[in-house]
Amino acid sequence: MSEEKRIPEDQKESRVQEELDGWKLTDDKFITKRYRFGEFLTGVQFVNHIAEYAEDIQHHPFISIDYKMVTLKLTSWEAGGLTELDLSCAKKYDELFKSITE
Repeated sequence: MSEEKRIPEDQKESRVQEELDGWKLTDDKFITKRYRFGEFLTGVQFVNHIAEYAEDIQHHPFISIDYKMVTLKLTSWEAGGLTELDLSCAKKYDELFKSITE
């Protein structure tokens, strides 16, 4: 992951808004999104899928489970902020959400 370069400061906000659905730039170096589920166990199932994917690529999000709400928070520590990897993970997590809730 040390090869990952940060997205330039002047591009972060526009890239997040243009390329991601519902993700927000927070604290200038994280992207965050909340996913709502109809049932608690569906949210846990979603988290299990995320954990498997994150482990496969060795890039782990912050995950918070609050009953039927799952919050994900991404950044690249080694790069010191957002990278292309964070944006691609966000897109993948949205796909996983759709596959579980459709």
